[in-house]
Amino acid sequence: MTQARPFDLLRERTRAARVTNVELTFDLVYVFAVTQLSHHLLHRPTLAGALQTAVLLGMVWLAWAYTAWVTNWLDPERIPVRLLLFALAAVSLMMSAALPTAFGRWGLIVGGAYAVMQIGRSIFMVIVLRGQPLQANFQRILAWCVVSGALAVAGGIVTGPARGWLWLAAVCVDLLGGVAGFYTPGLGRSATTEWTIEGGHLAERCQAFILIALGESVVIIGATLSGLLATTVTWAEIGAFGTAVIGSMGLWWLYFDRSAGEAAAVIAASPDPGRMGRTAYHLIHPIMVAGIIVVGAGDQVVLSRPGATGVASTAWLVLGGTALFIAGHAAFKMAVWRVISWPRLGAIAVLGLLGLAAPDLPALALGVCATVVVVGVAVVDYRSHPVATA
Repeated sequence: MTQARPFDLLRERTRAARVTNVELTFDLVYVFAVTQLSHHLLHRPTLAGALQTAVLLGMVWLAWAYTAWVTNWLDPERIPVRLLLFALAAVSLMMSAALPTAFGRWGLIVGGAYAVMQIGRSIFMVIVLRGQPLQANFQRILAWCVVSGALAVAGGIVTGPARGWLWLAAVCVDLLGGVAGFYTPGLGRSATTEWTIEGGHLAERCQAFILIALGESVVIIGATLSGLLATTVTWAEIGAFGTAVIGSMGLWWLYFDRSAGEAAAVIAASPDPGRMGRTAYHLIHPIMVAGIIVVGAGDQVVLSRPGATGVASTAWLVLGGTALFIAGHAAFKMAVWRVISWPRLGAIAVLGLLGLAAPDLPALALGVCATVVVVGVAVVDYRSHPVATA
């Protein structure tokens, strides 16, 4: 453990920042959070349910992402920072446990936990960064988090549609804060050049969250198959299992084969890593996470009822989730390399056309079509050598 300077909790910048074990331990809570979000969507496969899940994902992502930024600056091996992460993990676990009833009786737990994390973390940073240039940035962040926290708590108190609108407002405040440089009257605005992050560390942290979401997708596939094995398994169910596994591996391939590592190198060498971190990682990565969660929910539906035809929710889970992930990855590539990924745009168009035929296709056929599209894009990626088209 680093010695000396008891009140200086900043990471040493003499070497590349590494992801520590305590950060990975903190992430374990979010494995449970993603599981809860997936189940929330499965139990409410409607437009309203999807919008509710999206708002909850926004709150979960922001609670995690703001912490990832903090540990990019602070040394998690220092005891005060470690205790902060443990405290945030405990509150996150409470919030995650209440997610299934977020729009029911335990909404105040979700809203209150979100406010405690956003405001408490910011207060901690303002205190420990006293005398550091970053303190002014977190004073501005604290002002914005007080607003978002108040909206989150208010949402937990009220009932009905008002809860969703207030929580959506809280998410928008925390998302748009970075875009606006956390402008605060009397305190000014933060420039991204002041966010002196270690780009490679932030990239690795966001890659870890993608793995969390993919891991939950794999768990859903395995758990559903385990339930089927308790009875007689049909060939259609075996086919659905194989399709789901290949589809999940295809999503991994699209993100991790080259673009994840190449993008980490780009942000690490960027003269303004804060700007790229804000756009490519903070704002765009939750779109891909959302796509994986929706695809995972669709996999469970297809495995459970591979022969079901004409179920609209199945079509938008399977095709829509895949399109959402691919769209997020296309936006990620645009943010990093300033290129348009035509294969991904073509894949989204194909998925849209398949949606027109969805009422006449069984669930298994929809799953196969979505997997073929993902594998097709992965093949194009693999055959393309330049980074800009990777």
